[in-house]
Amino acid sequence: MFNEFGKVIKITTFGESHGIAMGGIIDGFPAGLTVNFDQIQKELDRRKPGQSKIVTQRKEEDKVEFLSGIFEGKTTGQSIGYIIKNTNQKSKDYEHNLQVFRPSHADYTYFSKYGIRDHRGGGRTSARETANWVVVGALCKQLLPDITFQAFVSSVGDIETKKDIYDLDLSLTENNIVRCPDEEVAEKMIEKITQIKKNGDTIGGIITCVIKNVPVGLGEPIFDKLSSRLAQAMMSINAAKGFEIGSGFKGTRLTGSLHNDIFAEGGKTLTNHSGGIQGGISNGMDIICRVAFKPVATIMKKQDTIDENGNKAEIQGKGRHDPCVVPRAVPIVEALAAMVIADFSLLNKLRKI
Repeated sequence: MFNEFGKVIKITTFGESHGIAMGGIIDGFPAGLTVNFDQIQKELDRRKPGQSKIVTQRKEEDKVEFLSGIFEGKTTGQSIGYIIKNTNQKSKDYEHNLQVFRPSHADYTYFSKYGIRDHRGGGRTSARETANWVVVGALCKQLLPDITFQAFVSSVGDIETKKDIYDLDLSLTENNIVRCPDEEVAEKMIEKITQIKKNGDTIGGIITCVIKNVPVGLGEPIFDKLSSRLAQAMMSINAAKGFEIGSGFKGTRLTGSLHNDIFAEGGKTLTNHSGGIQGGISNGMDIICRVAFKPVATIMKKQDTIDENGNKAEIQGKGRHDPCVVPRAVPIVEALAAMVIADFSLLNKLRKI
């Protein structure tokens, strides 16, 4: 039950980083959608490892194989089963942490909770799990052709774009390997990550997501607000440490008279400090949210730690790891946003039946 997400469209996922395959089952997906398989693979290619010099060099094709729920290219309304086979595991890279805990990883908490852990890349705690979500998100995007989901890297460490979202050309996001549409800032980000990698260290960053053409009325009171479901989804991403909508934390510096979004004709507002959500329900304005990611925990420097018996030990990262997670997390943020919006959209349709 703790590997599930969604209410109408419900996904259940499985798989470990160094196991045979990742995969999932999607229940509640509507019948009759003509599936664009190339588009699904394109989304997976945006997330897959080994795509540039500033990400992990693990080589996985991440080819999705659908097992059920799609017939003659269309969804049948039945459970959609799929797998993504793991083909480039190097489990020997993790033998050094067989008996010791990696700092800031889930090693200690999983071992304490379950009495057993998969030391090979973290098992279920690995970010490879997110490939499952990208498959579902790609399908949900096709279910919502009029709604656009555009995420981009807005900061890496202390380097950030100062431009307003609406002064950025988001079509340029995929033009560079760091996925920042501010090309001048993108170059500085790439330089920063490259240097951090050479130093055997890692760095974090922020991803901004803009969702356009969302209808009014998505979201439920009290504990199923659109904002809270988006937060739950985004905070499920590995390394995610913060989430905000609209003005976010910066909004605390404003007075109410400055922060209030004044209505214009037709229900639109002159400003969008609310980030497209009021009272937990979409108001028809663009939904704007941001996700903060910590530095990747595996670093190539020696660190003090403890072993499974609580004794002092030392560890140094080995193998292939991301020096900065945010470039590859862009399609993951979009996918989760699409899953949440699609789920609420179908819930609204069910109410009208």
